[in-house]
Amino acid sequence: MADCYPYRVVTAEGHLTLVWRPGEGDAPDEFAVDSLGELLTFHDPAAVREHCDRTGGELVPEGEATLDLEGVRRWAERPGRAPVPAGLLLDAWNFFDDLSHSLRARPPLPSRGPVPDSAYEKLFGGVAPEPPAGGGAWTDEETAALRALVRAGLDLWERALHRSDAA
Repeated sequence: MADCYPYRVVTAEGHLTLVWRPGEGDAPDEFAVDSLGELLTFHDPAAVREHCDRTGGELVPEGEATLDLEGVRRWAERPGRAPVPAGLLLDAWNFFDDLSHSLRARPPLPSRGPVPDSAYEKLFGGVAPEPPAGGGAWTDEETAALRALVRAGLDLWERALHRSDAA
């Protein structure tokens, strides 16, 4: 029986809950999708439990993750004017990566390479891109790579919601 973890996403319109499942073996972590590959979103905790029961998953509600996408959006849209904690950007990066695997995203998120990998490592180490952080300061290229990934991830999220609402 696969574990199901509720994953709450805060948006300007309120919040939604997704069902996150860790990948088995080398498989990527993913969010639950329907038979057409559309992202499943829930407004009601009871609906999350019902989905997990129906699909043979065990709901693991302890430590429910919450992602504030509005804080991430403000940072992406207002360079230098809306600082955001490194942990929030790291959570967003991982969320967008899992979302892209779940939706088999086309186009995919921006490619990884030395510059994005360096940006990810700085986030993982707790170093936020703004304000500059001394010896661990971000380069303009790292900040641009992070911002490109966040913008692409936000676009993917909006497309997923729009398709989910249309279904």
